[in-house]
Amino acid sequence: MKATFMRTAMLIFFLAIPMRAHFQLLVPNSDIVEDPAANTIDINCIFCHPFEGETMNMVYPSEFGVVIKGGNKVDLLTTLAENKIDGLSAWRTEYKIEQPGDHVFYVIPKPYWEPAEETFIVHYTKVIVNGFGLELGWDAELGLKTEIVPLTRPYGIYAGNIFQGLVLVDGNPTPFTEVEVEYHNEDKTYSAPAAPYVTQVIKTDADGVFSYAMPVAGWWGFAALNEAEEKMVNPVDSKSYPVEIGALIWIRTVDMK
Repeated sequence: MKATFMRTAMLIFFLAIPMRAHFQLLVPNSDIVEDPAANTIDINCIFCHPFEGETMNMVYPSEFGVVIKGGNKVDLLTTLAENKIDGLSAWRTEYKIEQPGDHVFYVIPKPYWEPAEETFIVHYTKVIVNGFGLELGWDAELGLKTEIVPLTRPYGIYAGNIFQGLVLVDGNPTPFTEVEVEYHNEDKTYSAPAAPYVTQVIKTDADGVFSYAMPVAGWWGFAALNEAEEKMVNPVDSKSYPVEIGALIWIRTVDMK
């Protein structure tokens, strides 16, 4: 009886707290490289609540790489170095853009156990950097378990522009999929007047396409969420739990001057 009461109390506690969106961050210091003499970019890989600036522990990813001009995947996993934030693990690397064309960086993290939701989370995440003006490869499909294929060129975007993306799972469009949108509030410039403003929520249409107008300059994350067909066993209790598979993409906007 006591155990049942405790479980019920914990359930009420978690339901009373608004669930905050998890985002796999994959953000470079620039999404456009034009100067061959300044072609090194820094890329940060952090699991976090981006609007609130809260970091969660991220273990070493399963995959990290780049696809250039729609070509083959280049493995960059061993280039990642641990970068502690508030005592928690995050990752970063430096990369030299050495050829013209679009560079699609991607990361596949190891599953993250979220006890409040009793769910494992895996976010397949992409960001695109253009090299030296050749606009080729930004819409490449990488063949990830789930991914967002941009329908809007994902760089050179002004604040207020609309971004459109196609959500795929196993290569197929996913109609009416929920897409969470959140701003990387890095310097805590903005505050939310109420909890629903932290994470914007939209859905794909019948063709798996979503649209969103980004109101301010900075990095915006789009997370299209589905549930994998297979469950995953938690080694702590040997029980099977659902796996949230998220297709993420990060888009940078700038103010028009």
